[in-house]
This record gives sequence, structure tokens and C-alpha cells, in this order.
Amino acid sequence: MRPRLFLPFNGLAAFLLALATVSAAAAAASSPAASPEEKLAELGIELPEMPAPIANYVRSVRTGNLVFLSGHGPLKPEGGYVTGKVGKELTLEQGYEAARLTAIALLSSLKGEIGDLDKVKRVVRVFGMVNTTPEFVDHSKVINGASDLLVEVLGDRGKHVRAAVGMVSLPIGLAVEIEMVVEVE
Repeated sequence: MRPRLFLPFNGLAAFLLALATVSAAAAAASSPAASPEEKLAELGIELPEMPAPIANYVRSVRTGNLVFLSGHGPLKPEGGYVTGKVGKELTLEQGYEAARLTAIALLSSLKGEIGDLDKVKRVVRVFGMVNTTPEFVDHSKVINGASDLLVEVLGDRGKHVRAAVGMVSLPIGLAVEIEMVVEVE
């Protein structure tokens, strides 16, 4: 005789909820996720044409399956860059948006290097620099603007290790400058 499984009502409900959650997760995993290009379109983001570098360097270098992206700044859709010190001329929220714009610029250069953002296997590292006043301490909250956008567009492939540091100044007064390393196919 086989032992009978007895679950009180609340135990049965929890079991059924867990089963439904696992089934939903399996269905989501089997359905194709939106491509990065589709995610950008959903977010209303158009990747900008990147201006020429301001000195004798290139925006990206691919070596093997890694792409190293030079420091990029927050390029405004209408042209020009977001400048100023976070904590003085810019609020934390404006700094966050500047970091988000910087991530968009990075994705534009990355696409220019690899041709298709579907080739991204993983964003490996983000190094974020914030132009701040000496007493400002929320650098990580500013760089979250870039990290959040990368995950919105690339899903788990956008999760990365990161540094977020404050700087006394950045080139041309940029509010934010970010470098990135990406693993690609």
C-alpha cells in the first residue's frame, strides 16, 4: 500500500501556486524574448550617430570575443552633452538620466563595432565616473541610470560588475563618463 500525500488546504494552495509559478517560468523561458533592437523601440530609444572622438583614439576595440569601449559621455538627443557637477548644477535624478544617456551612447558605439546587439553575450564590466562636488556620496545611484538601461535592453545579458566613482572634473565638463567591456559572439 502506497502512503497517501496529505496536504491541508493552505498547504495544497501553496503547492498549486508553486506549480503554477514553475509552469509560468518554463513557458517564459521557452518563448523568445524581445531582441535588444525591439526593446530599444519599445522604450522609444533611437541610437544616435556618434560624433568623432575628441582626441587621437577610437571608440571601441575588439580583441577576440571582447569589445572594450572608450569612455563615453551623456550625448543629448538634440546634440551636445550633459555637463555640470552632480550635487551642484545637477540633481541626483539629472545625474541618473545623464548616465542613462551615456549607456545609450555606449550601445550605439557597440552596435557600430559588432553590427547587431543580438551578438552580445554579456556586459562584463562598467566603469562609471561622476563629475561631483567633494561632499556628494551617491555615485552608485547616478551610475544606476546606465546599469538599469543595460538590463532593460539586454535582460540578464546586461548585468555586469561595476565601479562608480566621483571625480573632481571630467573632460569638457561632462556630468558622467562611462567605459564598458562586453563579451560578444
